[in-house]
Amino acid sequence: MSAINYDLTRIKAFVFDVDGVLSPSVIPMSADGEPLRMANIKDGYALQLASKLGYKMAIITGGNTQAVFNRFSALGIKDIFQKASHKLEIFEKWISDNGLNPEEVIYMGDDIPDLKCMRKAGLPCAPHDAAWEAKETASYISRFDGGYGCVRDVVEQVLKANGEWMADDKAFGW
Repeated sequence: MSAINYDLTRIKAFVFDVDGVLSPSVIPMSADGEPLRMANIKDGYALQLASKLGYKMAIITGGNTQAVFNRFSALGIKDIFQKASHKLEIFEKWISDNGLNPEEVIYMGDDIPDLKCMRKAGLPCAPHDAAWEAKETASYISRFDGGYGCVRDVVEQVLKANGEWMADDKAFGW
């Protein structure tokens, strides 16, 4: 039984912000001032499995680092949009380009730059530690913080609702 009050069998795609969703809200800085990001291994497992199962996925972030591109493209995410100062245009074009309806898309964001996309998505989600504005906009708030399993939480619930979680050998490898 899912904790999400939505027909998860309708979901065909996931879109995620990075900072505060795929990585914690606190970002260490390198000596030269470059932000460093952490990535959750359990989130990564769920992302690569959803990718192998054919779900469409995208990342839309205001940040711009090669590390983000390398990490998430290695998990099967092909659509990684960085330096996104206005996310909604990118989100709407991505939905259109992929032949999706907004009702088929989860968007998980944690702060004000994500609100317009969250309002457009069929199922807006937020991490437990999201800004209050994102929580007010979300239809589902994960019990996990950003960077600490909130992505795994929503992906796993969708895959379980569709009978795809640990359903075949795809689940038992990277």
